Amino acid sequence: MCLIIDTIFKNQKRIEDIDTWERQKGVKFLRRIGLCVDQTVLDFGCRVGHYTIPAAKIVGSEGIVYAVDKERQALNELEQKAAHLNLKNIRTINSSGQVQIDLESDSVDVVLFYDVLHYHEKKEREKLYAEAYRVLKQDGLLSVYPKHILEDNPIMEFQNLSLGEIKQEIQNSSFVFGERHCGLISHDDDLNQGCILNFRKSQGEK
Repeated sequence: MCLIIDTIFKNQKRIEDIDTWERQKGVKFLRRIGLCVDQTVLDFGCRVGHYTIPAAKIVGSEGIVYAVDKERQALNELEQKAAHLNLKNIRTINSSGQVQIDLESDSVDVVLFYDVLHYHEKKEREKLYAEAYRVLKQDGLLSVYPKHILEDNPIMEFQNLSLGEIKQEIQNSSFVFGERHCGLISHDDDLNQGCILNFRKSQGEK
């Protein structure tokens, strides 16, 4: 009985933590990494919107957040949350899992690749970087959360790759490394310590 009560308490705590993240802490964190009012943001692999929701709060009514995911059920949950919070600046896009980004070139201020790259082999990641480069405006921001690398619960395509190797991989795709931001951030439906890597679209043509 005590174990059941403890499990219920922990689950409730996780729900409350994520809710606080989406409404408050995530807003502060994304502002710190560079999101601003009136921007156009792409959250690629958004799931239920743990980053989409705070991003939408930051960019405001004149901004747009494109939320892309291959899971229709996850997008449905995101849309329900957005409606409940009266956020009308989120545009969900149900993809088929392809790396092509269905947005115009030079149309986005910020691209978020958060906890998504480890699903893709190197050639697919290179295509994703190229697509991010294409849709980003000049000096646009590519922000990456490289979860599941060697230093952080390695699995799937990242199980043998270090943070430095992923950083170099993105720089090889014509992005310029800017800064690293670490702290308590969202991962799946929980919070954990993690680091975000920020890159800028380089001045030269790719």
